[in-house]
Amino acid sequence: MRFWAWMILCLCAAAPAWADSLRVGQQVLVTGDSAARVVELLGQPAHKASGGKAGKATNKRSSKGGSRAKQAAGKATEGERWQYRQGRRTVTVVLVQGKVARIE
Repeated sequence: MRFWAWMILCLCAAAPAWADSLRVGQQVLVTGDSAARVVELLGQPAHKASGGKAGKATNKRSSKGGSRAKQAAGKATEGERWQYRQGRRTVTVVLVQGKVARIE
């Protein structure tokens, strides 16, 4: 019984590492890899979007609520979202400053 409890504990501890990784054939794309590595493994994306949802934010709120403007500005630097079709699913790779920040 101890063996199974230990195995479950180890798997739970490793789960966050699996969350942002993607197996591509014999290789794995992980958080922190470069944009060049993404292109090497997945090719050119089917769609690119930059700035995220907050990219449309303007500075009009800066006179009223400076904190909201700062939050929007922080989100606007989220980076680029590259989308890839893999069979019936879509994989999104979020790049910030040329590095993989998230894999969705």
